[in-house]
Amino acid sequence: MTTSTSITNVELPSLGEAVTEATITRWLKAVGDEVQHDEPLLEVATDKVDTEVCSPAAGILTQIIEPEDAVVEVGAIIAVISASDATPTEDATPEPVSVPPVAEPEPASEQAETPTGRVEKLPRIRRTIAQRMMASLQTSAQLTTVVEVDLTNVALVRSRNKAEFEARTGQKLSYLPFVVGAAVEGLASHPIINSSVNADCTEVTYHNAVHLGVAVDSEKGLMVPVIRNAESMTLAGLAEAIAASALAVRSGTARPDDLSGGTFTITNTGSRGALFDTPIINQPQSAILGVGTVVERLVPGRDELGNLVVKTSSMAYLSLSYDHRIIDGADAARYLGTVRHRLERGFDDADLR
Repeated sequence: MTTSTSITNVELPSLGEAVTEATITRWLKAVGDEVQHDEPLLEVATDKVDTEVCSPAAGILTQIIEPEDAVVEVGAIIAVISASDATPTEDATPEPVSVPPVAEPEPASEQAETPTGRVEKLPRIRRTIAQRMMASLQTSAQLTTVVEVDLTNVALVRSRNKAEFEARTGQKLSYLPFVVGAAVEGLASHPIINSSVNADCTEVTYHNAVHLGVAVDSEKGLMVPVIRNAESMTLAGLAEAIAASALAVRSGTARPDDLSGGTFTITNTGSRGALFDTPIINQPQSAILGVGTVVERLVPGRDELGNLVVKTSSMAYLSLSYDHRIIDGADAARYLGTVRHRLERGFDDADLR
């Protein structure tokens, strides 16, 4: 039996519709290492996301062509994998490119000590976030409106259903799906909030669907995966989609296409205890909703006879940052009022099925 060697050239795969290049941030394997098919081989970074590239074949990594920190175009050959005892075929096996082998890179130190403190190089994803935030502020006139909402009725429904919901779906039932559901529902009667204006402010696009961005805090930085057609989902569907999107970001499996195409964004800074904030719009969207933490406190009110009563309520702040070029303060207040009234009306147990 004749032993032959099959050679596989590893190419940088497509990383999304609008992505043409990526930076190799870390090789997970060294020359001489054995790799399995679909095993993570290296990590790359684009202007949208950090992600892993898996091996297209099983074998031995015999050549690393592009070192760490190299900027590589999609489709370029970045490594060579050789597999012994392969069965010959009539088709010629691909030839490796004639580039001298590159030893496992030894990147320069990412930090240095100075008399005034430690200096570190910002990760690519952090630099991208910084650039986008500054670009957003320079692109549109941003203003934030805040309202307070009574989530007591939501708290009751959540309390009655959270154990059954977790047993059925495997997901914890937080307040966020309720707020998301009300926010998405409210966009139908306030389409300007789910719109985009062109660069010279001569045309506005009212989106037919709600492609909802949900900001996710991860070790690598803030990312915003997009839930497509959120307006067609139930509360249970939204809860599962939010959890799946967060998991994809935090596990590093989110793809660039998963992080693009949003029409409206929600950020849940209340999950870290913030009462409210002034979030920055995710361009080219026109608005972003911030959700504050839910707190119980004494709230004055009136009973059926008009008598003053004080009761314990679950309260939260909702903050809407919007593009004042096309959205007025009254538009923002009306939208927030719609969302607030929907949440204070509450939901039924059946809404979670």
